[in-house]
Amino acid sequence: MLSRTLSERLEKLIGSYPAVFLTGPRQSGKTTLARATFPRFDYVSLEDLQNRQDAIDDPRGFLRRFEGREGVILDEVQRTPELFSFLQGVLDEEHAGPFLLTGSQHFLLSEKLSQTLAGRAAVLELLPLSLAELVGRPALEPDAFESAGKVDPPPFELDEILFSGLFPRIHDKRLDPTTWLDAYVRTYVERDVRQLANVGDLETFTRFVALCAGRSGQLLNYSSLASDAGVSQPTAKSWISILKASYVVQLVTPHFENFNKRLVKASKLYLTDSGLMCYLLGLRRAEDLRVHPLRGAIFETFVMAELQKLFVHHAQRPRVYFWRDARGREIDAVLDLGSHRVPIEIKAGETLAGDAYKTLHYYAGLTGDPRGLVAYGGLESYERGDFRVRSWARCS
Repeated sequence: MLSRTLSERLEKLIGSYPAVFLTGPRQSGKTTLARATFPRFDYVSLEDLQNRQDAIDDPRGFLRRFEGREGVILDEVQRTPELFSFLQGVLDEEHAGPFLLTGSQHFLLSEKLSQTLAGRAAVLELLPLSLAELVGRPALEPDAFESAGKVDPPPFELDEILFSGLFPRIHDKRLDPTTWLDAYVRTYVERDVRQLANVGDLETFTRFVALCAGRSGQLLNYSSLASDAGVSQPTAKSWISILKASYVVQLVTPHFENFNKRLVKASKLYLTDSGLMCYLLGLRRAEDLRVHPLRGAIFETFVMAELQKLFVHHAQRPRVYFWRDARGREIDAVLDLGSHRVPIEIKAGETLAGDAYKTLHYYAGLTGDPRGLVAYGGLESYERGDFRVRSWARCS
């Protein structure tokens, strides 16, 4: 098993709360992390039909099974949302728990959690592997991102990791990414998410998800997306909400600053994994990326996912934004670190032209802060005036 950054935080929270809810995409490694971190806890999968029926038919009796145990892992708890109201009473007992709850459909649980487990449960998110986790080095913390030093080049090419993505099972088992991602889309995106969205037309929904992949890194335009998919705008909004809550896509919001400039208010749409994006775009070999017209968007999707993991895997709410004014000047990513912000330009090329720093200079003139960073497709990390240039291999 690959070491996960979140494990240390998970151990601490289990000792502080009677319950911890661990959520994230399907196949991001939640069950593996939970069982490896707490091998002595009882493990119950609510995907199992018998366990699920027991929890539904007799929730009190089901929970009573775990009295006096060191702890219990209830896996895929979104299958039995009825259990939460009974779990509330158990957690109120002085010596109850700890319960580690895992689930991959956060939107089914958020209302139940807020109503029944408020103050009793901590919430953690586990995304697919970060690049740091994959190569086995400590992950950067958000506050250390700016000053991170050089690292050894990873044992793979950039296009390989963009194509394969960072779902753990692909790398743990050395699986063919196309075969695994095909099964992932069929099993989870087309079946689970489609059922939850109450979609009758599989072909239309699949086309909608593929259209989202083609728009990764762009401003989200519901009208255009709905028109291209052949659905209504309210349907497009509903489907985006469900894809977001089930971790297929993420929305990055604009950062607002009083620069006396008109700024865009729309969010940007990203796939949560570059490998999933490549599969949905129809790429079947890493070599195809070299000349693909969306290679820049795929690279930006990869970097944005790494920046999200900086926060999420340290149990922090992501503070990743972008900045764009009405004239189209844009900073791809803005990290809000509290005391200051780090503007980041994302360039897929292995070399940087002089105009790579143009928008950073403009943004620095607005903020009065000369700091900034360029994340690019090369392997060298260095300083260029006030700006840092960061290799793709050192973004997490």
